[in-house]
Amino acid sequence: MLRRLTANDPRFRAVDFRPGMNLLVAEATPGSTHTDSRNGTGKSSVVELLHFLLGAAVKKTSLPARPALRTTAFSLLLDWPGLDEPVQVSRCGAKPNLVRTDLAGAESGENLFSFRHMAEMPLAEWSARIEKELFRLPADHAGISGRAMLALLMRRVGSHAFNDPVRTFPQQAPSEAAANLAYLLGLDWRLAGGYRAIAVQEATRKQLKAALNDPAWGQVVGSTADLRAKIIVAEGDVENLKAEIASFRVVPAYEDLKRRADELDQKVRALPEDDVIDRRNLADLRRAVAEANDPDTAYLDAAYRELGVVLPGQVHRTFDDVRGFHASVVRNRRRYLADEIAETEQRLAERARERERLGEELTATLKSLREGGALDGLTGLQQVLAQKQAALEALRKQHETAQVLESTGREIAVRRAELQEELALDLEERGEQTREATWMFSRFARRLYGQDREAYLRINAGTHSLEITAHVDSRDSTGINKMVIFCLDLTAAVLAHRHGRGPDFLVHDSHLFDGVDDRQVTEALRLAAEVAEQEGLQYISTFNSDKLQRARDGGFDPAPYMIEPKLNDEYEDGGLFGFRF
Repeated sequence: MLRRLTANDPRFRAVDFRPGMNLLVAEATPGSTHTDSRNGTGKSSVVELLHFLLGAAVKKTSLPARPALRTTAFSLLLDWPGLDEPVQVSRCGAKPNLVRTDLAGAESGENLFSFRHMAEMPLAEWSARIEKELFRLPADHAGISGRAMLALLMRRVGSHAFNDPVRTFPQQAPSEAAANLAYLLGLDWRLAGGYRAIAVQEATRKQLKAALNDPAWGQVVGSTADLRAKIIVAEGDVENLKAEIASFRVVPAYEDLKRRADELDQKVRALPEDDVIDRRNLADLRRAVAEANDPDTAYLDAAYRELGVVLPGQVHRTFDDVRGFHASVVRNRRRYLADEIAETEQRLAERARERERLGEELTATLKSLREGGALDGLTGLQQVLAQKQAALEALRKQHETAQVLESTGREIAVRRAELQEELALDLEERGEQTREATWMFSRFARRLYGQDREAYLRINAGTHSLEITAHVDSRDSTGINKMVIFCLDLTAAVLAHRHGRGPDFLVHDSHLFDGVDDRQVTEALRLAAEVAEQEGLQYISTFNSDKLQRARDGGFDPAPYMIEPKLNDEYEDGGLFGFRF
């Protein structure tokens, strides 16, 4: 049970709670104008501070983290299971990961000399103590948490907790929300939480499957068929390399053979070029031989006779000498050309023999190179083999991943069907708990809307989560939906407290009653007061005075349940904190 909410800032208006119903009211001050407002007086801030002191995470936008409040230490006095005296806890927005509490001193034992003192405690330990001692959660409670259940018992408007009866914030997974509510109602929360594990697995699978549509990621994973083919090719490459390494022969003079092979190849390539030149020269020589003939001088005598010129004998002798000289020149040229032709043909024949010899040597050298290599070559082959083997192993891992991804869908479907069957059987076995919850909710809802209104809890093993549906006829109305939340919260709080699964308080922000018909507001307050007294439950709600006045007009007297302080709309110091920020 909550006792007192305070702060070390003297301007803060301490809130004192008491057993049963507590109404924290925001009033309009006398003389206030239409420009004044009860919004911002601190009604919702009370809920935020209770969450803060009961372990809520602090973000930059959180109320205690605001510059005007982050150095303020807020404190809460509350009853604690197993202790006769209330426990105090303090926390400051400037040091959100620590709380100060006198709870740690309670472990010293029950003797006359034991005492309790304030000491720092890590936030994680404080949250664990809340789960263990307020909610009686076992050490292993995967899928549910004390914080999630406090979000049900103290709904916050800032988290949009009044939009859905089961979920306390829009992004909350239905399986997670149902599991936490199942614990409060006394159902098998472990089975209900099993859907959450499946949902996480399915979300991961969907992300991977979506990633496969990305060409870059698809190359990383790929399909099983493609990977299977790549593995076959990679295995063949590895086997070939292994065989090549097994038959590898190290040649000591490998580099010399490589150089000799290069030299021989260059020589073989050069010989045809020389042959072309010599063959062209040979053709020119043979053509020159054909053109080198003895000069014909007989036409000179005939020419001179026709001209009437008679050449003397001396001239004839001189002409014969000249003709003999020319014949000698022609013979010498022919002899020279014949020698040149012979030398050219000899060179061509020698190059043909050289080409054959070089070809045989080059063939032998290349054969030696093919059959073996240097030690560096063997090392290089071994490195390539290691790379190929690593690539093959990576392909096999990718293939396994692809197989898992393709088979996960079938596994999820099978697991979901099995879990649904288990949960359906468990709900049959827990008929007493489902009847108790359904009847209590129905009784509360019909109290608000009349005995003729159909109202019940539908608890079913769904395909994706435990389905807990709070049904009231015509619940498409915003006001009726809010009262469905009211009835479900009251049911969960009563059952959790009655069976030792939760604390003895339920807190509602005034936003829960926005849009609700005045008659239902009146009856809801009357019902909450009665249930709180009968069940030993503490019910805390904030209200605007005008809404409360309409409930008073409807026959409900709120005076016995109104607590201090009464907040007002004075701009500067009328709110909870005593100043505007």
